[in-house]
Amino acid sequence: MKLKMAENSLFAILLRSSWWISVAIAAGIVVVAGALLPTDYRIFGPFTALPFAVIAAVAGWRQFKAPSPARIEQTVETLRTLTWPILCEELEAALRRDGWVVAPVKTPGADFALSRGGRRSLLACKRWKVARTGVEPLRELRAAMDADDAHTGIYVSVGEVTDKARQYAAANEISLMQGPALAALMPGLGRQRASRGS
Repeated sequence: MKLKMAENSLFAILLRSSWWISVAIAAGIVVVAGALLPTDYRIFGPFTALPFAVIAAVAGWRQFKAPSPARIEQTVETLRTLTWPILCEELEAALRRDGWVVAPVKTPGADFALSRGGRRSLLACKRWKVARTGVEPLRELRAAMDADDAHTGIYVSVGEVTDKARQYAAANEISLMQGPALAALMPGLGRQRASRGS
């Protein structure tokens, strides 16, 4: 059984925050413990601060590896220029590099079946260029997931996703793959295609 951290726990919030916040909390604990605890117990300050130092290291590593805003924008702009066959080719190659087994599907509401580690997902990406996504395509993906017995769904979009659609996705095991996730999945997409064209 895989343990999952509660989304709104202190450590989960700190993992999503800047790394230096966890460092500041760890340093604050050490300083307060040094000032308030008797000499024999001051050693507990660094031990109490250790989880925050670990969270700072993990958050820092994730933020270091995360794509920059410029790279996210470049990836999104490149994706907007792609034709459907080229998008399929690029997305399939990126997903395979990421460890997924990828197969096209003809199910309405989904375009690819993905499997990894015994779990099956359906991915919908045909409407990736739509400026604003509402709930309807996500309902179609959910129906495809139900028909296919897929564990999760992934919806690819480079446009805006409405709040209602986000809420529907969160309640129905659907992940939204947008700018940051696409840039992380396909690093250098814009640069690669620019070099091919020159």
